Amino acid sequence: MLRSATFAALRVAKPAGSKGALFQAARAMSSESDSVSIDLGKSVFEGYNIEVPDTTITLSRKEAVSMYQAMQEVRRLEMAADSSYKHKLIRGFCHLCTGQEAVPVGMERALTAEDAIITAYRCHGFTYMRGAPASGILAELMGRRSGVSKGKGGSMHMYAPNFYGGNGIVGAQVPLGAGIAFAQKYNNKAACSVALYGDGAANQGQVFEAFNMAKLWDLPVLFVCENNKYGMGTAASRAAANTDYYTRGQYIPGIRVNGMDVLAVRQAIAFGRKWAIEGNGPLVLEMKTYRYGGHSMSDPGTTYRTREEIQHMRSTSDPIMGYKQRLLDNGIATEEELKIIEKQAKHFIDGELAKAKADPEPLASDLWNDVYVKGTEVPYLRGRVPEETHHY
Repeated sequence: MLRSATFAALRVAKPAGSKGALFQAARAMSSESDSVSIDLGKSVFEGYNIEVPDTTITLSRKEAVSMYQAMQEVRRLEMAADSSYKHKLIRGFCHLCTGQEAVPVGMERALTAEDAIITAYRCHGFTYMRGAPASGILAELMGRRSGVSKGKGGSMHMYAPNFYGGNGIVGAQVPLGAGIAFAQKYNNKAACSVALYGDGAANQGQVFEAFNMAKLWDLPVLFVCENNKYGMGTAASRAAANTDYYTRGQYIPGIRVNGMDVLAVRQAIAFGRKWAIEGNGPLVLEMKTYRYGGHSMSDPGTTYRTREEIQHMRSTSDPIMGYKQRLLDNGIATEEELKIIEKQAKHFIDGELAKAKADPEPLASDLWNDVYVKGTEVPYLRGRVPEETHHY
């Protein structure tokens, strides 16, 4: 009865106002006691020098359904970016996370607003889950004024509250993440930092330097390797002598996680967060995942892997379809109810895309803004030629 009332409210919800409007009604109609227990299966975690998290997860029905909504929105967001790039509304670099939606969604559901995230350039999903509006992300990709970085950063430089990017230098965000954790510990905050990197960056020397410092000072940092099997166009097995990335912290315990399972990601990050803020130091987590597209929009993604491999992953391991089946199997939602969510997500992102397209480009004079904190500016900045010198 409660579930029926919740989804009846969804049918009249209007999502265009905000990304969470679809489930505001659900949130009001559901209750925390309306919970369900789900067995994740024995193969979702593998541990290195640590006991793995519990594989039985209990959560409210409203949260279970809201994660489906969030993954649908992240995928629709990336589909909108894909289409906009192909229509030449987006120029330059554009790295999509289609196929990897379970990682940002599951991670955000296990963290608090006080926790911090920093990642590399495949960052749209994390930016969105940290609270940035979809229209702001799409506007940023198009170089528009209302973009999350005012149209100056593009795909690789997006920010939101306690989200530190979006970083273009391979692996450079990992020691920055350790630094954020150092600040959290220094200021006695009950919070952790999550530093994400890909399998392609896992061989960077600075990653291991960050491991060493983090363990030396027992910093509350989770080092999360998103292993999507390919670093640009190179298979992980051709680039790394050890592809068990969760073991590569050596003196830091590690957990391998099925990164295509949003509940497994949520459970692992919740476990890791508790581990870190209780003073146990860092943890290395490997999210086994897969990207359907190329490394970036300029990469067709089929010269170093077969179309059959991609289709096999889509048909057997898709994070959204797999989670949809779990919701159906556990009686959390019906096929019709989930179709409503899918349509609402499409309608919402279409509206956000229209907003981004209507936004103007920044003025040329905006280039001089945000270079320095107000009051700390240098007397002038040089342009390409003397006539372009800008005086503050």
